[in-house]
Amino acid sequence: MGLPFSILIVLVSLAWLGLMLINLTGVLAGSEKKYRNGQRGKVLAIVPCKGRDLTLERNLMSIKRQDYSRYDVVAVVDSANDTAVRAIRKAGIKYIISSGRRAGGSGKVAAIVTAMRCFRNYDIYAVIDSDVQCSASHISELVAPLGDSRVGVSTAYPYFNPVGGFWSVVKMAWGFVGNGMMESKLTRFVWGGSMAFRNGLVHGSDFKVLRRALSDDMAIAHFAKKRGLRIAYVNKHTIVVNTNDNFRNFAEWSDRQTALSILGSRKVLSYGLLFYGANILLLVSGVALAFISPWYLVLLLPFAIGVLKTYRRARRPYLSLLPICVIINFIFFANLVIGARMEHIEWRGSKYRLENTF
Repeated sequence: MGLPFSILIVLVSLAWLGLMLINLTGVLAGSEKKYRNGQRGKVLAIVPCKGRDLTLERNLMSIKRQDYSRYDVVAVVDSANDTAVRAIRKAGIKYIISSGRRAGGSGKVAAIVTAMRCFRNYDIYAVIDSDVQCSASHISELVAPLGDSRVGVSTAYPYFNPVGGFWSVVKMAWGFVGNGMMESKLTRFVWGGSMAFRNGLVHGSDFKVLRRALSDDMAIAHFAKKRGLRIAYVNKHTIVVNTNDNFRNFAEWSDRQTALSILGSRKVLSYGLLFYGANILLLVSGVALAFISPWYLVLLLPFAIGVLKTYRRARRPYLSLLPICVIINFIFFANLVIGARMEHIEWRGSKYRLENTF
């Protein structure tokens, strides 16, 4: 059929082999150590709040009702007039006013630094976002890895629980990629919505660096890696983020998350374009070439494995998951292209310039 067809077959063969290697052998995977006798120090749970999150009251009560014996909770707001304050008071949680974005970093970073400066006599700081709903064991699970001196920061990743329509389910499926990355030591990252680190990880001039940071999780990961410490992943499914997204909400959120990931490492862009480009190539080629011979349907095997993984991660079999699996790689590819071109992001009513301060 000519040279172009031969080149296509070579490309799809290489893509198929690479994706099958990743899917079946777990070449990027690494087993996580079990922390049975973990850290039991005194914990301060810092909850930055701004505005009204979905199920905010339920989220705050879940953070307050933990089975960990030695912990306190403090919420941090920009102003006593913030709309989150009513829910914070209703939950019976102490709150303080943030010292503000004096060094140009994000409002969340300013909130975390404010809490750390105000409450110094804690062994561990845990940061939990206000849109996170926790199981009662979450703090116990989150801080346990810190009993290992080789671990610098412990993190979890949420299940994006759809309580709305189609785009909420898309967000759930989108989040499963984060779960997969967390499970591999090579691709693991710190998710700022739920992370814990020992008092002393940030000290001295580190506070100036942290205050200038746009992303709190990238900053904490930077401090841990600088000291040769590990990132531990708590794969216990102890947190959810309830979501009710429409297309606009989801697009803004996914583009922003991708832009921040690219800011943290440009490898995210190159590897992501290669990975999702290969998935798209196999999906389109497998369908098109099947009209020539049904044997080409084998090219759809990585797609089938991806569908199976998605259904296994979902907590119930949504009917929309199959069409979502068809389009999700196109969505990720678009996120990467858009995210790479973004110079600013908007986050909870504030606009930030995308620049790496490390």
